[in-house]
Amino acid sequence: MRRMEFKMERTGLLKEGEVLPVTESKLPNSWYYTLGRAYAMSANYTFHERLKSTEGRVAEIKETPKGYYVIVEFDE
Repeated sequence: MRRMEFKMERTGLLKEGEVLPVTESKLPNSWYYTLGRAYAMSANYTFHERLKSTEGRVAEIKETPKGYYVIVEFDE
């Protein structure tokens, strides 16, 4: 089980337990992921850290002083 953190700008868009698709996008030297219909975005990952799954389950939604974050679990 792999867990990844995604940054979300607004709360109330997702619920824990929801299964959402993940879209991979490429930058010149790294990759990033978009959760669902642009609900949240990941940090940048190197080639060796790339995600193999195309969908994940929302495990946790948390609010921090820096904003809202979604923890998503993937079967890897």
